[in-house]
Parts: sequence; C-alpha cells; structure tokens
Amino acid sequence: MLKDIVDVLADPVDGSALTGADDFSRLVSETGHSYDVAKQGYVTLASGAGIAHEGDSPEMVVSREAFLSRGHFAPFVETVTERVLDALQGLPLDDVAATPTILEVGAGTGYYLTHTLDAVENSRGIGVDIAVPAAKHLAKAHSKIGAVVADVWEGLPLRDNSVDVITVIFAPRNPQEFARVLVDDGEVLILTPQAGHLDELREPLGILGVEEGKQERMLEQAAGHLVPVGEPELIEFPMNLDRESIAAQVGMSPSARHLDPEVLAERVAALPETMTVTARAQLTRMKRAPQA
Repeated sequence: MLKDIVDVLADPVDGSALTGADDFSRLVSETGHSYDVAKQGYVTLASGAGIAHEGDSPEMVVSREAFLSRGHFAPFVETVTERVLDALQGLPLDDVAATPTILEVGAGTGYYLTHTLDAVENSRGIGVDIAVPAAKHLAKAHSKIGAVVADVWEGLPLRDNSVDVITVIFAPRNPQEFARVLVDDGEVLILTPQAGHLDELREPLGILGVEEGKQERMLEQAAGHLVPVGEPELIEFPMNLDRESIAAQVGMSPSARHLDPEVLAERVAALPETMTVTARAQLTRMKRAPQA
C-alpha cells in the first residue's frame, strides 16, 4: 500500500517529500502540490505536462495476467528473485535496511514484484508503471506494494538514495535516474530478451523479433551512470504452450499494437494444439558508476 512507501516518494515537480493526507486519499508535498489517490489504491505522480508516452492497453494487461498466471515464465521470476536476494546480501552490513526497499520499473500487474517480496523478509515494494490499467492490478497484487503511475523516461518520483534494489524486466530504462535513487552499493537487475526468444512463433504469427545489439545499446545507455557487476547471466528454457497461452503471450507484447486481432486469431488457430517455444533472456546486474 502507498502508506508503506510514502517516505521514499517525491513530488515529481520539485522532488520535495510527500506525505499522506485526508486518510491517504491524496498525497501532498512540502511545497503544496497535491496528488489524488485513486479508489483502486494507486497514485499518478507526473509533472504538469502529464504522461506523454503510451502504456499497455486494458486488453494487453488482461493478456499479461493470463499468460504469467500460468507460470510459463517461472524460471525468469525465480532467477530475478534469487539475484535480488544476492544483491541485498552484498550490501555492507551497516547499509542493509531493516525494511529492504525494492523498486520494479514497468511492474505491470505485479507478478515479479509479488514473488520477490514474498521471498525477502520484511521487504516493501514500489511498483512503477506508465499504464493505469496495469496500476489498478498492481495496487491489489500484494499488501506491501505501493503502486505508482509514472513515466520512467521523464524521471522517477522517488527521493535520492532511497532504493536498495531495482528490477527492470522487459521494460524501459533510465540509468541516470536509477543511479540517483539507488543507495550506495545498491543494484539494478535488468532482464532483456535475447536472440532466439519466442523464435518459434515469429514466422507463423508475423510477430516482432528481438532487435540486434539490444544488450550493447543497454550498456552504452548506462555508461557514466551504471557499471556491470560480474558477467551477464543467460536464462533459457523451453515452454510448452497451448494456443490460448500463445495468444495471451502475443497479446501482452508490443506485437499486439501491430497485428489486427482477427488476423492474429486466424494465425493462432492454424497452429498445432501445443508448441514448444523457447524463452531466452539475459540478466545483467549493475551498480552506480564511480564518480570522478
């Protein structure tokens, strides 16, 4: 809930501290700005310009919930959670908070963050997503998640040095902001799809492929703000997907914006009843870059 994480939130206009008011029906800043809390429990923290980029549609969020709830990406979520635990153990003893604060950027419906919070004792989570339909699910996903609608490209509405671990799973990145909000020796865990991910579906369905050089661009973008910790970890496994799961997978992905729903349904119907599909992604651990 928002009351569990309000002490790390910041006014998106000027970065001042936020507190709950009127029984947490709104958040107010030290400088007098006010942000209403939606009845579903999330808050939108955006500057006067509002949210400029487009997030997942309600249909995409429903597809995401349907696919992830079947456990097809379980090896991804289990590995991310294990590495969060590793990152927290790697913090100097004096820096380990009694209540570890974990931020997920592009948190969607809260599938990954919920799993991580259940594994990390006394932890609390901040789930940030640009999409209101996702935030409605996110706010109810776990009692220790505070759901925030914000645009990571425009900046994170969080206080400096306030987060122990950041997770970014197939989601946008802002390395400068990540470095700002991390505690000293905190880590960012970034999961990015790799060549071969969902390849068995690309030709029959006409869906988008993984861009070449994605990992290299991620590291270039991070230069000067974040540096890798150790070697990237490749996570690869087969999934046995029926047609319904395949339709949900495509429906939650960027390809959903480019394919006519009727065309997609026809192509999915032409597939075998079940298919073995490869999941393939790389997990990169990063820390704040040393400053001159």
